[in-house]
Amino acid sequence: MNSLERRATGALAAVYALRMFGLFALVPVLAPHAATLPGATPLLLGLAVGAYGLTQALLQIPFGALSDRLGRRPVITFGLLVFAAGSLLTGAADSAPMLVAGRALQGAGAVAATLMALLADHTREQQRTRAMAIVGMSIGAAYLVALPAGPALATLLGVDGLLYLIAALALAALVLLWATVPAPAARLRHADTQARPREIAALLRRPELLRLDLSVLALHALMTAVFVALPLELAAQGVGAGAQARLYLPVVLLSVLPMFPLILLAERGGRMREVFLGCVLLLGLAQGGLLLAGHTLLVVGAGLLAFFVAFNVLEAVLPSLISRLAPVAHKGSALGAYSTSQFLGAFLGGVLGGTVHGWGGLAAVLAVNALIVALWLPAVWRVQAPTHLRTRSVTVGPVSAAAAPALASQLLGLRGVTEAEIVAAEGVAYLKVDARQFDPAVLDAYLRERPAAG
Repeated sequence: MNSLERRATGALAAVYALRMFGLFALVPVLAPHAATLPGATPLLLGLAVGAYGLTQALLQIPFGALSDRLGRRPVITFGLLVFAAGSLLTGAADSAPMLVAGRALQGAGAVAATLMALLADHTREQQRTRAMAIVGMSIGAAYLVALPAGPALATLLGVDGLLYLIAALALAALVLLWATVPAPAARLRHADTQARPREIAALLRRPELLRLDLSVLALHALMTAVFVALPLELAAQGVGAGAQARLYLPVVLLSVLPMFPLILLAERGGRMREVFLGCVLLLGLAQGGLLLAGHTLLVVGAGLLAFFVAFNVLEAVLPSLISRLAPVAHKGSALGAYSTSQFLGAFLGGVLGGTVHGWGGLAAVLAVNALIVALWLPAVWRVQAPTHLRTRSVTVGPVSAAAAPALASQLLGLRGVTEAEIVAAEGVAYLKVDARQFDPAVLDAYLRERPAAG
């Protein structure tokens, strides 16, 4: 990476992390807080946790498209201000319906896709995957820190104080954006990062991608449902936010230890399918463990540990699978559909967790979650995991639309290239390659020697 790419990647990773920290920190504390407000019902308790997911799912792709016309930083600025306003409204809420409205407004600051587009504007094609990985790691770090920090900060500041802090972090992210990330020289649509709405319906008809979209929907539905019901149950047993923070912290830290070996086994050891299915099964076992835990915090911790190990691994490998299985020039659209499914899962999990908990308590929520896993496992039993395939994008320079098919055909003739598509408007070739056979030096030599224009 050059200095501009490093600066833009680091700054945008920090913006992502600050924003996601706020969302993750609220997950374990919002439902018990909402239960203390006038007008609280089981459904509203669930919506307090999951409402942001619906507005995120509805608005993130439109925001990305709008940034093509108005500019990335203005749209991100608007989104962060909306997120901050939603945090302030949620913090000031004196009733459960007002709290839900604040959460929906938080989610309306849906700038994830636009942030990724800005990252793409500032990185060369050959560096973009690395930049996206750095952003992904920043989100993962925010999640691991925020989950135990949320209850601890809620004990120190109150939930309303935590929400005001989250609003301040959004404004700090805004300052960081304008102080360190310059406006891009040009705004282009990048097929590897940006969704094209007209492509998504066709991609959803591809079974291999639909399985992964349903998987991330189920994964986040389970997580949100658990963190609606479990904090309510623990609070009812006299386990306050501070004690819950002490429960979550060792669980989160211990869950990291097996995560990286399992990811390496999946990615480099050629065991992606086995790791994937094993984690789905482990999620089901975790529901059973929590169901049998009763009032024993040690057993609750063991059940949560199993849950987080499986959740962390799947959260890491699912986007990797999407990028490998998606058509090479439509990865951005595939990831857009995936992200939309993820946020819808959070919304549905909140509704499920709140309504089912109101009907039958934590045991009913865990039983329904176990049923979801029982339906999920056979649905993904045939998942294919081509661990040897990688995607690459390279600049090919000006090329006419008429000449693009011939260039793609020539690239397919290179050893190890299994799929090639030229996006003439970007001057970029998107490739899918077999890492066991592909030699980057051969591709570089071909691009140097080919005629300058087509």
